[in-house]
Amino acid sequence: MKQQVHKPSPAFIAASWAALLLGAAAYLVGLFNAEMALNEKGYYLTLLLFGLFAAVSLQKSVRDRVEDIPVSGLYYALCWFALLASLLLLLVGLWNATLLLSEKGFYGMAFALSLFGAVAVQKNTRDLMAAGGNTREIPPLPSGD
Repeated sequence: MKQQVHKPSPAFIAASWAALLLGAAAYLVGLFNAEMALNEKGYYLTLLLFGLFAAVSLQKSVRDRVEDIPVSGLYYALCWFALLASLLLLLVGLWNATLLLSEKGFYGMAFALSLFGAVAVQKNTRDLMAAGGNTREIPPLPSGD
């Protein structure tokens, strides 16, 4: 018996995109306006990109396992490691940064909002695909027969 998949509501889809875009935009605007060296800005930009990728990859891996789609244990562990590493590296970077405590909190909250938004957008995308809406067919590969 196949589990029935419900489409996410338009309000939740909009809220998910808003969380991702607002979180990432706030983080990036703060980074652009920060008075820090370019290499520090690059560090924090890389952490955002790494964290977003890790969060989406982990969400997909967890969902695949729930739906009995094979995911290797190594890849699953690497997804967890990458997400935790991005969070730890952000924590260490902010702990040692010469920023006001309010600025450190701002970066932490914008980072967390971005990760939440990325996971929610990925979930919505997967739910829409499973429900048969808003998907584009991918043509099959040639069989070579």
